[in-house]
Amino acid sequence: MMYRCGWGSKAGQETVLAVEISRAGFEWALEHACLSHYERGLHADRATWKRQLKRAPARVQWDPERDLHLRPLDHRSLQLGLAGEAARLYADEWTVSITDITSLAHTIHAHVQDGDLETARQLLPNECPYPLAEGDLAHLRR
Repeated sequence: MMYRCGWGSKAGQETVLAVEISRAGFEWALEHACLSHYERGLHADRATWKRQLKRAPARVQWDPERDLHLRPLDHRSLQLGLAGEAARLYADEWTVSITDITSLAHTIHAHVQDGDLETARQLLPNECPYPLAEGDLAHLRR
């Protein structure tokens, strides 16, 4: 995700923060989320989806994951937007820690620019698929 802010170099996005939230909070947001786009077969109709989207305190979008050269990979990552009650809970209850990782973002980007992708990869946080029970969050699947 660091690339979205230009590795901490885009105007107004010069600080990169790693925000850790509770699993319970994340799961609450997912359970109360609506897909950010209409999906035939998942939603009864466009009007129903629009009403759900307007009421939902969270919305989900699936974006292609990208490699260090920003090329799309064969899997997607969840992008979760919060509003209303979810934004308040995020700020007041779910946040466990906030760490300024701006210098790390700059360092990783410098390695990418120098072509040292192995060092850049080693500095990235370890990511793994989010564990779900079968059938969980079917309302958000693409």
